[in-house]
Amino acid sequence: MAGYRNKGLSPTRRTALTLMGAGALAAGRMTLARAATGGDEVLTEAKVLRDPDVPVAGNPDGNISIIEWSDYNCPYCRKLEPELRQVIQDDGKVRLVLKDWPILGPVSVTAARIALAAKYQDKYHKAHDAMMGVSSRLTESRISELLASVGVDMDRLKGDLTAHAKDIDAILKRNNEQAEAFGFNGTPSFIVGKYRVPGVLSMNEFEQVIADARKAKMN
Repeated sequence: MAGYRNKGLSPTRRTALTLMGAGALAAGRMTLARAATGGDEVLTEAKVLRDPDVPVAGNPDGNISIIEWSDYNCPYCRKLEPELRQVIQDDGKVRLVLKDWPILGPVSVTAARIALAAKYQDKYHKAHDAMMGVSSRLTESRISELLASVGVDMDRLKGDLTAHAKDIDAILKRNNEQAEAFGFNGTPSFIVGKYRVPGVLSMNEFEQVIADARKAKMN
């Protein structure tokens, strides 16, 4: 049901929902996971929910957050995108945190780096939507065509890729460390409020887990 680095690891929906219920993450527990190298905490609430370098969609002041780890070459991420955005639009009070997690090969890494570079000209969301909106596997030439078609300044993009390379790579490193600390095996994967959702849900299931997350937040 998702884009997995290793075949055969895709969870069933029943498994995803079980993990979602059993994997409630109290904010205080987020500090327990540390990077594999060194002692840096990677699952603090600030780093997961409020990383200032990670783009946000939906309502930035929403009362519940969905954090999504996705790959531009993941067909399940693309299929889910319009449905998730519709749920968020209908709700009106959901903050969507977009964690680029390129795990499906070198072109995925290129796409993620380019999307984050587009942020420096306020075009991240245009780049993101353009690449998520295609049905075929991306190539570097196709990425360039897509971004140019939505008004991304490609000359500036190349300069920003170079000038901000360390910052972009640091974002991707943080996203990867967090995904691994949560135990995610593939894309798309989510945290909804305090719930861990490793897999694809229907619109109705997303609405339900958002409602459950709000109830959990009140307790």
